[in-house]
Amino acid sequence: MTDVTELHTAHLLLRQWQPDDKEPFGCLNADPRVMEFFPSCLDRPASDAMAERLQSLIGDRGWGFWAVEILGGAKFIGFVGLHIPTAELPFSPCVEVGWRLAFEHWGNGYATEAATAALQFGFEFLKLSEVVSFTALQNDRSRAVMRKLNMCLDPNTFEHPSVPVGHALREHCLYRLSHQGWWNTHRSL
Repeated sequence: MTDVTELHTAHLLLRQWQPDDKEPFGCLNADPRVMEFFPSCLDRPASDAMAERLQSLIGDRGWGFWAVEILGGAKFIGFVGLHIPTAELPFSPCVEVGWRLAFEHWGNGYATEAATAALQFGFEFLKLSEVVSFTALQNDRSRAVMRKLNMCLDPNTFEHPSVPVGHALREHCLYRLSHQGWWNTHRSL
């Protein structure tokens, strides 16, 4: 077991998962708006299993897709953080930055704010050389966050192996951010 890192931003706490997170996580995973760019929504057992995996990975490494809460507000709004994908991707091995927030918390800048903290941790503490992010081509909202994070669009798309062949969401775009790119953007902070 490793010490679990918590990250604080102006408005958010990125923390280890708690048992009370499963119910709101199940609700957001069942929301078709949140899951629009995934092959399907998750039922409650699949959602609970995912929460337990994410909690276990953080327990093992000290970091991962952290549960996110609003300081002085909602105790759970989704997850944001860093993850090592298990799927065999054309650019593996890699560390990705990712997010999934409840619909009612969209449009407040929380994904960008939390992902910025996760990237800072990844580059400054973990000393990562690069972080990637990827999504279905049609996911304009997540792509906008990737651009706000100063990530660069890779010219090549790829077919995500976890999405069924022939599915409209199988083709994904890839964004990259190098340690040098992070440093160039954030050295004055």
